[in-house]
Amino acid sequence: MSKVFGSPYDVWWVVAKTLLLYATAVACFRVSERRTLAEMSAFDFVAAVAAGAIVGRVPNAHDAGYLAGAATLIAVLLAHRLTARLRFRPLFAKLIDHPPRLLVADGKVLDDELRRAGLTRHDLYGLLRQHGVDELGSVRFVVFEQRGQVSVVRRSAAADADLLRDL
Repeated sequence: MSKVFGSPYDVWWVVAKTLLLYATAVACFRVSERRTLAEMSAFDFVAAVAAGAIVGRVPNAHDAGYLAGAATLIAVLLAHRLTARLRFRPLFAKLIDHPPRLLVADGKVLDDELRRAGLTRHDLYGLLRQHGVDELGSVRFVVFEQRGQVSVVRRSAAADADLLRDL
């Protein structure tokens, strides 16, 4: 019967490792920068998925104890933090971040940029509707941001040149 359900010791150790790893992940995410979970860039996503995989797998793994799981989790989160810090260096940032793309300028859709962003006109129109745009001519700029959000600047808004410098 213990083969089917496992020994009580094994079950309690799985529960203990789960709770310990969960607490470790919460503590690590708490002391890390807010960006870890607030906006999911590619490296943010990798860190979140890796942390979830570690917390989800290690408690049930008979070949991995809590300390091995915690060390793995901390290593992933430290690598994430280092990557976030290195993004302040322009060359490294170019390797990590997608550049913002100008999708619409003065009411005209820039099809080449739309294609580079991997979006169709239908995608763009849906995003514009979500921003309350009911007429393309009322749009000064649409920017596909580094983390996948879309910013809409209407014609009536005064745009600061610094905000548009990277486009």
